[in-house]
Amino acid sequence: MDIYTIIFLALAVFIFLRLRSVLGQRTGSERPYDRAAPNVAQRTQDNNVVPMPGTVIDQTPLAPNADISMADRWKGIAEPGTPLAAGLDAIAAQDSSFDPRHFLSGARSAYEMIVLAFANGDRRALKDLLSTEVYDSFEAVIRDREKHEQKTETRFVSIDKAELVNAESRDRAAQLTVRFVSQMISVTRDKTGAIVDGNPDKVADITDVWTFARDTNSRDPNWKLVGTGSAA
Repeated sequence: MDIYTIIFLALAVFIFLRLRSVLGQRTGSERPYDRAAPNVAQRTQDNNVVPMPGTVIDQTPLAPNADISMADRWKGIAEPGTPLAAGLDAIAAQDSSFDPRHFLSGARSAYEMIVLAFANGDRRALKDLLSTEVYDSFEAVIRDREKHEQKTETRFVSIDKAELVNAESRDRAAQLTVRFVSQMISVTRDKTGAIVDGNPDKVADITDVWTFARDTNSRDPNWKLVGTGSAA
Protein backbone atom coordinates (compact mmCIF):
# COMPACT_ATOMS: atom_id res chain seq x y z
CA MET A 1 0.00 0.00 0.00
CA ASP A 2 1.21 3.53 -0.73
CA ILE A 3 1.52 6.23 1.90
CA TYR A 4 -1.85 7.87 1.00
CA THR A 5 -3.78 4.61 1.53
CA ILE A 6 -2.17 4.17 4.95
CA ILE A 7 -3.07 7.75 5.90
CA PHE A 8 -6.73 7.30 4.83
CA LEU A 9 -7.01 4.01 6.74
CA ALA A 10 -5.58 5.60 9.88
CA LEU A 11 -7.98 8.55 9.52
CA ALA A 12 -10.96 6.20 9.09
CA VAL A 13 -10.05 4.26 12.25
CA PHE A 14 -9.64 7.50 14.19
CA ILE A 15 -13.08 8.82 13.09
CA PHE A 16 -14.74 5.48 13.94
CA LEU A 17 -13.27 5.49 17.45
CA ARG A 18 -14.35 9.11 18.03
CA LEU A 19 -17.91 8.44 16.91
CA ARG A 20 -18.09 5.32 19.08
CA SER A 21 -16.98 7.25 22.15
CA VAL A 22 -19.46 10.09 21.53
CA LEU A 23 -22.53 8.06 20.54
CA GLY A 24 -21.91 5.09 22.83
CA GLN A 25 -23.11 1.55 22.32
CA ARG A 26 -26.54 -0.05 22.52
CA THR A 27 -26.70 -2.36 25.49
CA GLY A 28 -30.13 -3.88 24.86
CA SER A 29 -31.62 -2.15 27.94
CA GLU A 30 -32.71 1.04 26.13
CA ARG A 31 -36.42 1.93 26.19
CA PRO A 32 -37.96 1.77 22.70
CA TYR A 33 -39.46 4.94 21.25
CA ASP A 34 -43.26 4.73 21.31
CA ARG A 35 -44.98 7.09 18.89
CA ALA A 36 -48.37 6.12 20.32
CA ALA A 37 -47.53 7.33 23.83
CA PRO A 38 -46.67 11.05 23.75
CA ASN A 39 -45.70 12.74 26.99
CA VAL A 40 -47.86 15.29 28.79
CA ALA A 41 -46.13 18.25 27.17
CA GLN A 42 -46.78 16.84 23.70
CA ARG A 43 -50.43 16.18 24.50
CA THR A 44 -50.87 19.72 25.78
CA GLN A 45 -49.37 21.17 22.62
CA ASP A 46 -50.97 18.85 20.08
CA ASN A 47 -54.35 18.01 21.59
CA ASN A 48 -54.84 20.86 24.05
CA VAL A 49 -55.53 18.43 26.86
CA VAL A 50 -54.62 19.89 30.22
CA PRO A 51 -54.48 17.19 32.89
CA MET A 52 -55.57 18.65 36.21
CA PRO A 53 -54.30 15.83 38.38
CA GLY A 54 -56.75 13.23 39.56
CA THR A 55 -56.39 9.48 39.90
CA VAL A 56 -53.00 9.22 38.17
CA ILE A 57 -51.00 11.36 40.60
CA ASP A 58 -50.73 9.16 43.64
CA GLN A 59 -52.68 6.01 44.36
CA THR A 60 -51.51 5.80 47.98
CA PRO A 61 -54.26 6.76 50.45
CA LEU A 62 -53.51 8.74 53.57
CA ALA A 63 -52.73 6.40 56.46
CA PRO A 64 -54.34 7.06 59.84
CA ASN A 65 -50.91 7.65 61.40
CA ALA A 66 -49.58 9.79 58.56
CA ASP A 67 -47.16 12.57 59.47
CA ILE A 68 -49.72 15.17 58.36
CA SER A 69 -52.58 15.39 60.87
CA MET A 70 -56.14 15.66 59.67
CA ALA A 71 -56.27 19.20 61.06
CA ASP A 72 -53.38 20.22 58.81
CA ARG A 73 -54.53 18.20 55.82
CA TRP A 74 -55.73 21.21 53.83
CA LYS A 75 -53.38 23.78 55.36
CA GLY A 76 -53.14 26.81 53.13
CA ILE A 77 -56.16 25.64 51.13
CA ALA A 78 -59.08 25.50 53.59
CA GLU A 79 -59.58 26.22 57.28
CA PRO A 80 -60.53 23.21 59.46
CA GLY A 81 -64.24 22.92 60.11
CA THR A 82 -65.30 25.01 57.11
CA PRO A 83 -67.69 23.80 54.37
CA LEU A 84 -64.75 23.92 51.94
CA ALA A 85 -62.70 21.58 54.13
CA ALA A 86 -65.68 19.24 54.48
CA GLY A 87 -66.08 19.18 50.70
CA LEU A 88 -62.40 18.38 50.20
CA ASP A 89 -62.71 15.57 52.75
CA ALA A 90 -65.64 14.13 50.79
CA ILE A 91 -63.72 14.19 47.52
CA ALA A 92 -60.62 12.66 49.13
CA ALA A 93 -62.78 9.89 50.62
CA GLN A 94 -63.77 8.87 47.08
CA ASP A 95 -60.38 9.51 45.47
CA SER A 96 -57.41 8.92 47.78
CA SER A 97 -55.02 10.41 45.22
CA PHE A 98 -56.73 13.80 45.22
CA ASP A 99 -54.34 16.69 45.83
CA PRO A 100 -55.87 20.20 45.74
CA ARG A 101 -52.49 21.85 45.23
CA HIS A 102 -51.83 19.82 42.09
CA PHE A 103 -55.38 20.55 40.98
CA LEU A 104 -54.91 24.30 41.34
CA SER A 105 -51.68 24.17 39.36
CA GLY A 106 -53.51 22.45 36.51
CA ALA A 107 -56.52 24.76 36.86
CA ARG A 108 -54.33 27.84 36.31
CA SER A 109 -53.02 26.34 33.07
CA ALA A 110 -56.53 25.36 31.97
CA TYR A 111 -57.86 28.85 32.75
CA GLU A 112 -55.29 30.54 30.53
CA MET A 113 -55.69 27.98 27.77
CA ILE A 114 -59.50 28.24 27.73
CA VAL A 115 -59.50 32.06 27.72
CA LEU A 116 -57.03 32.17 24.83
CA ALA A 117 -58.78 29.39 22.88
CA PHE A 118 -62.09 31.24 23.25
CA ALA A 119 -60.52 34.49 22.02
CA ASN A 120 -58.97 32.69 19.04
CA GLY A 121 -62.11 30.71 18.23
CA ASP A 122 -60.25 27.43 18.71
CA ARG A 123 -63.17 25.02 18.90
CA ARG A 124 -60.98 21.91 18.97
CA ALA A 125 -59.15 23.03 22.11
CA LEU A 126 -62.36 24.06 23.82
CA LYS A 127 -64.09 20.72 23.19
CA ASP A 128 -61.39 18.89 25.14
CA LEU A 129 -61.65 21.22 28.12
CA LEU A 130 -65.35 22.11 28.45
CA SER A 131 -68.51 20.23 29.29
CA THR A 132 -71.07 20.01 26.49
CA GLU A 133 -73.25 22.76 27.96
CA VAL A 134 -70.39 25.23 28.48
CA TYR A 135 -68.95 24.43 25.06
CA ASP A 136 -72.30 25.18 23.40
CA SER A 137 -72.46 28.61 25.03
CA PHE A 138 -68.85 29.44 24.12
CA GLU A 139 -69.34 28.22 20.56
CA ALA A 140 -72.45 30.40 20.13
CA VAL A 141 -70.39 33.51 20.94
CA ILE A 142 -67.62 32.43 18.56
CA ARG A 143 -70.20 31.84 15.83
CA ASP A 144 -71.68 35.31 16.41
CA ARG A 145 -68.22 36.92 16.15
CA GLU A 146 -67.59 35.09 12.89
CA LYS A 147 -70.99 36.17 11.55
CA HIS A 148 -70.10 39.81 12.16
CA GLU A 149 -66.50 39.26 10.96
CA GLN A 150 -65.01 40.27 14.28
CA LYS A 151 -61.79 39.07 15.87
CA THR A 152 -60.78 39.14 19.52
CA GLU A 153 -57.20 39.59 20.69
CA THR A 154 -56.46 38.63 24.31
CA ARG A 155 -53.15 38.68 26.13
CA PHE A 156 -52.51 37.65 29.73
CA VAL A 157 -50.40 39.98 31.83
CA SER A 158 -50.58 37.81 34.95
CA ILE A 159 -52.67 35.36 36.92
CA ASP A 160 -52.40 36.77 40.41
CA LYS A 161 -54.50 34.26 42.31
CA ALA A 162 -56.25 30.92 41.92
CA GLU A 163 -58.01 29.81 45.09
CA LEU A 164 -60.59 27.17 45.90
CA VAL A 165 -63.88 28.60 47.14
CA ASN A 166 -66.10 25.51 47.09
CA ALA A 167 -65.79 21.72 46.92
CA GLU A 168 -68.42 19.01 46.88
CA SER A 169 -68.92 15.40 45.89
CA ARG A 170 -72.25 14.03 44.70
CA ASP A 171 -72.78 10.52 43.40
CA ARG A 172 -69.08 10.09 42.56
CA ALA A 173 -69.03 13.45 40.74
CA ALA A 174 -66.46 15.79 42.27
CA GLN A 175 -66.86 19.53 41.72
CA LEU A 176 -64.35 22.23 42.60
CA THR A 177 -64.97 25.95 42.24
CA VAL A 178 -61.99 28.26 41.76
CA ARG A 179 -61.76 32.04 41.94
CA PHE A 180 -59.21 33.38 39.46
CA VAL A 181 -57.86 36.92 39.77
CA SER A 182 -55.94 37.97 36.69
CA GLN A 183 -54.81 40.90 34.59
CA MET A 184 -55.24 40.82 30.85
CA ILE A 185 -55.52 43.00 27.77
CA SER A 186 -58.41 42.26 25.42
CA VAL A 187 -59.81 43.98 22.35
CA THR A 188 -62.33 43.02 19.68
CA ARG A 189 -62.06 44.48 16.18
CA ASP A 190 -64.29 44.41 13.12
CA LYS A 191 -63.16 43.45 9.64
CA THR A 192 -61.75 46.95 9.03
CA GLY A 193 -59.66 46.80 12.21
CA ALA A 194 -61.84 49.27 14.08
CA ILE A 195 -62.26 48.56 17.80
CA VAL A 196 -65.75 47.45 18.79
CA ASP A 197 -64.94 46.41 22.36
CA GLY A 198 -62.03 46.58 24.77
CA ASN A 199 -58.84 48.62 24.75
CA PRO A 200 -55.47 47.41 23.40
CA ASP A 201 -53.63 49.82 25.71
CA LYS A 202 -55.46 49.08 28.97
CA VAL A 203 -54.77 46.29 31.43
CA ALA A 204 -58.05 45.07 32.92
CA ASP A 205 -58.43 43.43 36.32
CA ILE A 206 -60.57 40.31 35.89
CA THR A 207 -62.13 38.06 38.52
CA ASP A 208 -63.68 34.82 37.26
CA VAL A 209 -65.35 32.08 39.29
CA TRP A 210 -65.21 28.76 37.44
CA THR A 211 -66.38 25.29 38.41
CA PHE A 212 -64.57 22.15 37.26
CA ALA A 213 -65.86 18.59 37.57
CA ARG A 214 -64.82 15.00 37.00
CA ASP A 215 -66.28 11.55 37.58
CA THR A 216 -64.15 9.95 40.30
CA ASN A 217 -65.22 6.54 38.97
CA SER A 218 -63.60 7.29 35.64
CA ARG A 219 -60.02 6.35 34.74
CA ASP A 220 -59.74 9.73 33.00
CA PRO A 221 -57.91 12.07 35.43
CA ASN A 222 -58.88 15.24 33.56
CA TRP A 223 -61.31 17.82 34.90
CA LYS A 224 -63.67 19.77 32.64
CA LEU A 225 -65.11 23.24 33.01
CA VAL A 226 -68.83 22.90 33.84
CA GLY A 227 -69.73 26.42 34.97
CA THR A 228 -68.51 29.99 34.63
CA GLY A 229 -69.24 33.22 36.44
CA SER A 230 -67.62 36.48 37.36
CA ALA A 231 -67.28 38.60 40.48
CA ALA A 232 -66.62 42.24 41.10
